[in-house]
Amino acid sequence: MRLTVLVPGGSGQLGRDLAALASPSVDVVAPGSAELDVTMTGQVLAAVGALAERAREAGSKPVVVNAAAYTAVDKAETDEERAFAVNADGPRVLAAACASRRVPLIHVSTDYVFPGDASSPYEPGDELGPKSAYGRTKAAGEAAVLGSGAASWVVRTAWLYGRSGSNFVKTMVSLESSRPTLSVVDDQVGGPTWTADLAAGLLELAARVAAGEGPAQRVLHCTNAGAVSWCGFTRAIFEHLGADPERVQPCTTAEFPRPAARPAYSVLSPVSWREAGLTPLRSWEEALAAYFA
Repeated sequence: MRLTVLVPGGSGQLGRDLAALASPSVDVVAPGSAELDVTMTGQVLAAVGALAERAREAGSKPVVVNAAAYTAVDKAETDEERAFAVNADGPRVLAAACASRRVPLIHVSTDYVFPGDASSPYEPGDELGPKSAYGRTKAAGEAAVLGSGAASWVVRTAWLYGRSGSNFVKTMVSLESSRPTLSVVDDQVGGPTWTADLAAGLLELAARVAAGEGPAQRVLHCTNAGAVSWCGFTRAIFEHLGADPERVQPCTTAEFPRPAARPAYSVLSPVSWREAGLTPLRSWEEALAAYFA
C-alpha cells in the first residue's frame, strides 16, 4: 500500500526526519510554516484538499501527521495567545479539514500535559494537569483533535532532539567545548527521544491507520525506552564526545529557575504503543549512540 503524507511543521526537526523517510511507497509533503501556517484556515483547507487529490491521482492513501507546534516553553509564559493559536487552534482547524475530507490525522503532543508529580510512568488515560502555558496549549490541542469527529490519534512524546534545528543535545555539545564545567538539573526525569526514531514510529502508525487498522486506543505514548535526568543525559552526551562526564555537576531545579515550570517526572509508559502492535522504540542510550554515529 502506498501512502501520501502531509506533514505540517515540515521545517522542524521532527518534520525534517519525517521527510527524510520518503520512499517509492511513502510520498511525504512537508511544508514549513512559511508555506503552511496551521493558524490560517484557508491555507489548511487548501493543503488538505491538495493532499486528498494528490493521493487520489497516485492511487495512494492520504494521512496527515501534524508536527507543527509552538515549542518555546519559556516564551509561551508571556506569549500564550500565540502558543494557543499554534498548539490548539491550529490542530482544531486541521482536524476539521481532515474530517471534511475523510483524511486520518495523527497529532503529535507532549509529556508537558501531565503535572509531573508521578512516581511511575504516565499512561495515556492518566489525569492531565499541565503546569505551564505550553502544556496547557498542547492539552487544548489534544482535546480539539479528539473531539473533532476526524479519524484521529494523538501521540505524546518527550525531550526531542534531532539533526536539524536547536535542541538540548546540540546545546550541550556547544557548551562542552566552551566551559570547563556545567551545572545541569538532576531532579527532572524524562525520556529523551531521537526524532529519527519517532518519525519511523509515526510512519508505521500512519500505514496502519491508512489501511483501516488504526489502534482502538486513540492516545498513544511513543518515546525512546528508559528514563534519565537532564544531568544524566548530559553526562552521556559528554561520554560520546570523549569528554569527562564528571565535568557535569548536578543541581536542583530551584538552583536553575526558569519562567515556565517543568515536570519533575514526566516519563511516558510504552505500554499503549506496544499493545497497539507497533514497534517499540529502542532505548534512549542506543538512540543517542546512533545519533552521534
